Amino acid sequence: MRLKSLAKKQVIDIENGQKLGILGNADLVFDPETGSILSLVVINQSMMGTSKQAFSISWDQIETIGEETILLKRGKQ
Repeated sequence: MRLKSLAKKQVIDIENGQKLGILGNADLVFDPETGSILSLVVINQSMMGTSKQAFSISWDQIETIGEETILLKRGKQ
């Protein structure tokens, strides 16, 4: 899967059904020694484009990546 294929997917917390945002600008964080993905950094921009919020999702929290959504479990360690 390519990083650009994650764009425009809705991120949903399956614990409570909360919509956390839509991926647009996102980055992956890699472990430099193993090359494994550690986390997905999501940058949400406001509708007016004036403010940005970033949050990180541990790769271990992702339950599934579907056609339109990414389902995650935030409480998972």
